[in-house]
Amino acid sequence: MRKYFGTDGVRGKANVFPMTAEFALKLGMAAAKVFKNGSKKHKIVIGKDTRISGYMFENAIVSGICSMGVDAIIVGVLPTPAIAFITRSLRADAGVVISASHNPYYDNGIKFFSSEGYKLPDDLEFKLEQLLDENLECASSEDVGKAYRIETAIGRYVEYAKASFDKRYDLKGLKIVLDCANGAAYKVAPMAISELGADVVVINDRPSGKNINENCGAVYPEQLCQTVKDVKADVGISFDGDADRVIFCDENGELVDGDFILGICAKDMKAEGILNKNTLVATVMSNIGFENSLKREGINVLRSQVGDRYVLEDMIKGGYNLGGEQSGHIIFSDYNTTGDGLISALQLLKILVKTGKPLSELKSFISLYPQVLKNVEVPYKRPLNEMTKTVQKIRSIEEKLEGQGRIFVRYSGTENKLRVMAEGEDEKIITAYCDEVIQIALDEINKNDK
Repeated sequence: MRKYFGTDGVRGKANVFPMTAEFALKLGMAAAKVFKNGSKKHKIVIGKDTRISGYMFENAIVSGICSMGVDAIIVGVLPTPAIAFITRSLRADAGVVISASHNPYYDNGIKFFSSEGYKLPDDLEFKLEQLLDENLECASSEDVGKAYRIETAIGRYVEYAKASFDKRYDLKGLKIVLDCANGAAYKVAPMAISELGADVVVINDRPSGKNINENCGAVYPEQLCQTVKDVKADVGISFDGDADRVIFCDENGELVDGDFILGICAKDMKAEGILNKNTLVATVMSNIGFENSLKREGINVLRSQVGDRYVLEDMIKGGYNLGGEQSGHIIFSDYNTTGDGLISALQLLKILVKTGKPLSELKSFISLYPQVLKNVEVPYKRPLNEMTKTVQKIRSIEEKLEGQGRIFVRYSGTENKLRVMAEGEDEKIITAYCDEVIQIALDEINKNDK
């Protein structure tokens, strides 16, 4: 088992172990050792979001990398998917992203990309963890690496993202609200979408270091929906803190989550003959109604475990080119190697322009079951297979639902939280079921904790 790495790198409260400068320094050293293969000069790209603690971790990681004789390329504030692209573009040995994604500003995290722009597999993260417990030998004084900044990284990524937008179309005539979450997209998203001709209204693009994701962005879309209605926009787009995920709202201010985005894009790609094997990859969290709606369109849905890197693994394994999560991580593998909020937004905007239909009409073929998702803090993560009463309760509820719903329980990969999702035809009934499971689970966890 891994000690520090969760579903998306190492994450926690800044200045509380393991998210300390000392740990980041050692992690930078370990990464340099792992990715330093062969005799050529090596380099690792480092990017971050807008959190105030990002400066501290950036300097610590750069120091660790350089101490091992590897160069550090600093690109500053950029979306997570931009780091994946820049790592490939610069032929770097690896990429590092300093971000806690959708978490509050006081959290932070460190995650890695390989030289090909893919998130690291579990075995390589485990190797990094093993090195953290060793005394690593630094490079000689003559071989210390150097650190330098690349000021053109923003422009490089914006042009790359725009190139994914079909050149037959532009965004002229569309009024679009962009919520940048005071995060990593605050420069690149308005730049790219306005350069394609849209009339852009931007909100939450004034990062202070402490306001990232604060009542804004993909996790808190209420302001976006209201702004779309207030300014009579055609569509609203909201990113999370590191801009690897995106959600929309339609012209009526109604939310359009990752299931809808996946469904609309899959239907269009199938019509164009470019949806590989007429199949997309979603996770176990995607709505049953979403899956049934796509089946009626002749599109198969393959389920993976939660986490965009696991979605990508199944996409690669099966040769599929579209996948994602209900939360808005959408992967178009024809364009990028990870979830990319900006590229995903551009793909859906292309469909709006091409069809001339409003988003409310485009999404209308998807009928979702009511779904309740509740997150509760827990003192620690007791293995679910040890919680016999909780397992029995889930089985009992699913027998009552008779195939017309389900209960899904898991722990967050980045926080000490239990996530309980209930799905079914009657929202009141499944909400009650959800609460029953939570109460039994907390009783088992707390009893064992004592």
